[in-house]
Amino acid sequence: MSDPAIPPVSPARVLLVDDQALLRSAFRVLVDSEPDMTVVGEAADGAQAVELTRRLVPDVVLMDIRMPGTDGLAATRAICADPALSQVRVVMLTTFEVDEYVVESLRAGASGFLGKGAEPDELLNAIRVTRAGESLLSPAATKGLIARFLAQGEPDPAPDGAERGAGRLAALTGREREVLVQVAGGLSNDEIGERLTVSPLTVKTHVNRAMAKLGARDRAQLVVIAYESGLVRPRAE
Repeated sequence: MSDPAIPPVSPARVLLVDDQALLRSAFRVLVDSEPDMTVVGEAADGAQAVELTRRLVPDVVLMDIRMPGTDGLAATRAICADPALSQVRVVMLTTFEVDEYVVESLRAGASGFLGKGAEPDELLNAIRVTRAGESLLSPAATKGLIARFLAQGEPDPAPDGAERGAGRLAALTGREREVLVQVAGGLSNDEIGERLTVSPLTVKTHVNRAMAKLGARDRAQLVVIAYESGLVRPRAE
């Protein structure tokens, strides 16, 4: 019997966006089969996705990148730039896991990406993870993303990162910057805690504070900010 003091968690409200009706139908059957999530709408292009997101305010949008007309990248920018939709999380669906638009989608505000060839359990987990405010890019996927798109190798603290990124990173404490460098390296909170000799809970606190100060929606955005600010830089192989 559930504890009456703990309010029940409502099912995750999911919006499906893909120009292929058959694929949307398959996703709907899968999502609606789970008791903790439900499909609240479907869109066939980016423009419709933006309109439905503003009207329905889903928890998670599964967004195809490549669509005719307004594509998923433009739609993601519009959704993530809208203050009224700050709690909406976007997961990009890609035909290929090394899709060239993945980095741009993260810069646009997406919380992560998933290949269309992913297993059903992976798709369902993606919805749960992003609904909980986490990122699909930590830790393993972050490492892959950095290797393929951002760094072509592991990140390395930039000696002049503090100067080049001073404007954006000025609000961070020294410890928060240290943690941000480790996040950009794809390390989990446990791994960061071991490296910095602090508890995972302390790491989580620093991560959350850094996200609040930098206006990052989630961990994925911290990775992008760390590179774009110059705090970390690609290490040549």
